[in-house]
Amino acid sequence: CFEIPRTMVRGISKQGGTILGTSRTNPFENGGGPQVIKGHMDRLGIDAMIAIGGEGTLAAAKRLTDAGIRIVGVPKTIDNDLDATDYTFGFDTAVEIATEAIDRLRTTGESHHRCMVAEVMGRHVGWIALHSGMASGAHAILIPEQRVSIDQIVEWVKLAHDRGRAPLVVVAEGFTTDTMAEAHSERGLDTFGRPRLGGIGEQLAPEIEARTGIETRATVLGHIQRGGVPTAFDRVLATRLGMAAIDSVVEGRWGTMVSLNGTDIVHVGFEAALGRLKTVPQDRYDEARVLFG
Repeated sequence: CFEIPRTMVRGISKQGGTILGTSRTNPFENGGGPQVIKGHMDRLGIDAMIAIGGEGTLAAAKRLTDAGIRIVGVPKTIDNDLDATDYTFGFDTAVEIATEAIDRLRTTGESHHRCMVAEVMGRHVGWIALHSGMASGAHAILIPEQRVSIDQIVEWVKLAHDRGRAPLVVVAEGFTTDTMAEAHSERGLDTFGRPRLGGIGEQLAPEIEARTGIETRATVLGHIQRGGVPTAFDRVLATRLGMAAIDSVVEGRWGTMVSLNGTDIVHVGFEAALGRLKTVPQDRYDEARVLFG
C-alpha cells in the first residue's frame, strides 16, 4: 500500500467510472473468505477497508464486518435502491444519460410515426425508469414494483397515437406484466447467483405492434447508463460521502455506511442500509401515471 498524494486525485470528480477499478467478484467464492482477505490486508499493511457499492457490495461488506474485518460503506449505485440514504451517487448521472437517450429516441419516433420502447436499468426498483420517463414525457412507464397488463400498455399507446403523438414507452429491465412469473432473462446468472436481466423491451415491442398496428421499435440503453461525465449533483454528493467515509475510518465507525438524509450526511448501520430495498412508492407511481396515454 502507499499514501495517495493530492496530485493523484486532481480533477477526478469529473471522471466517470472509477479510477480504482472494480469487479463483480464474490469475495466468498473461488478460495476467498474473511481469513484470506484479512491475510492479504495484513500482508499489505491495510488497517481498514472502504466498501463502495450497492446492495451486493454492502451485503458482502456486512458479512466481512461480522467476521472481524474493519469496513466502512459508501452507497454507490445507479439504481438508487438503498433504503437508508435519500440518494446514491451515480443515480442522477444515469437518469441524465437515460433522459438524453430517450429524447433522441423520441425524435426518431416522431419522424417515422413509430412507437418507441426504451429499456433502462432497474432490477428490483424503477427509479431510473420513473425519473427518466417523467423527464422525457413518456406515455407509459413500466417498473418492477407495478405489474401492468399488456392490455393496459396497449391502451396507453393507442391513446397517445390517437392524439397524433409518437408513443413512447420507458420500461425497467425488471418489469413483469401481470401474466409473467418472473423478470425476463436470457443471459444466465451473475457472480452472486442473480439472473442477468434484460430483453423485456424486445418482448413488448412486437406485442404492441401486433395489437395496435403501429410500427414499434425497442432499444436497450444498457451500460451506456453507467458511463460518461458525472452530473454536478453526483460530484458534490460523492465528494461529501467520501469525506465522511474518511472521518468514519478515523473515528472507528466500523460496520456503518455514510448516507444522505435530506441535506445532511449521517451514519447508519449496515443492517439499516440492507434492511429492505428502497422501492418506488405507490403515490409516486400514481403521480406519474396521470401523464400516461
